[in-house]
Amino acid sequence: MDISLALGGGGIRGVAHLGVLRSLEKEGFRVRAVAGTSAGGVAAAVYAAGWKPEEMIERFGTVDQSSLYSFGGGKAVLGNQGVREMLGMFLEDETFTDLQIPCALSTVDMESMEVLALQEGKVLDAVLATIAIPSVFPPQETEEACLVDGGVLDVVPVETARSLAPELPVVAVSLSPPRERWKDLKTMDQVITAPVLRSLARTNVGRAFEISIRSVEIMNHWLALSRLEVEKPEVVITPDITRIGMLETVDVEAAAALGDQAVQEALPALRALRE
Repeated sequence: MDISLALGGGGIRGVAHLGVLRSLEKEGFRVRAVAGTSAGGVAAAVYAAGWKPEEMIERFGTVDQSSLYSFGGGKAVLGNQGVREMLGMFLEDETFTDLQIPCALSTVDMESMEVLALQEGKVLDAVLATIAIPSVFPPQETEEACLVDGGVLDVVPVETARSLAPELPVVAVSLSPPRERWKDLKTMDQVITAPVLRSLARTNVGRAFEISIRSVEIMNHWLALSRLEVEKPEVVITPDITRIGMLETVDVEAAAALGDQAVQEALPALRALRE
């Protein structure tokens, strides 16, 4: 069955999207269009470029995750050079016209205060915009705009996915757990485990950074639930990522398996789409 997919943001937890893609393919669902925000934008772009889920899991599993984070300068605590190099393994010089299926990446323009669905130009630049968590990673700046993480306004880009393929049902993948599971999320001092941040964590600036990250997380969870209620995708898949911190080092296969499990739990709703 053909579907359009909306992949939500959530930091390193987005590895679970790879398991979702893997299981959807195994169950016979064909993703004909994909929209993504933040970590979901990474998965969306790489998948649209033609990488199979197993290939993505295997390749990302070889990445030294500690190299993804480095102290930045200017407008963010962290630089994005490590992330840029990692993404280059998958996307190189791909443009949106090179992609194998329609794809859009959600970002927010700080000047106009509006959501933009990026669908033109270099895919890598668009990915760096959709993952630019304010104060964490630097914004993508042009003469016309200052672009940051789409999760500021559009955590799970359901309407964008719907616009890419209006005739298809939208399956949304949210990395925000149900409200009753928020108590299971890692506490603030567990959110940041990336080695490059450990020395910073003992300083006042480091504590302020942790509070900023936690605040973003809280806002994202509330916003995701609220917008899903309004935009009503045909199916919502929710991997159980409560024990993974936003900037944590993860076991890639184990995190992907959470996506596999979530698809299995959503199978009755997914199969009902065929009726």
